[in-house]
Amino acid sequence: MSSRKHIPQRTCVACRTTGDKRELVRAVRTAEGSVEVDPGGKRDGRGAYLCARPSCWEEALKNGRLAAALRATISAHDRDALRSYASQLESAAAVGS
Repeated sequence: MSSRKHIPQRTCVACRTTGDKRELVRAVRTAEGSVEVDPGGKRDGRGAYLCARPSCWEEALKNGRLAAALRATISAHDRDALRSYASQLESAAAVGS
């Protein structure tokens, strides 16, 4: 019997690369219908995963892939909040390098 722990895999809705669940960022459609970032990955609602790269977030929003994965219409307010989050990812990546 293997003693290695199972690590859940998820696929980025934008670039379609697969990675560990903890390496990707989850967006969630809440019960109220809003779309938000779920950094802990445990909030209730339909979720979709994206790489921690701003380009993936922009592509997913621009091409409607995130909306399709969440089966939701993303409001302008939520879209702006998601873009703001993505720009913070870019800043964090620049600081980390």
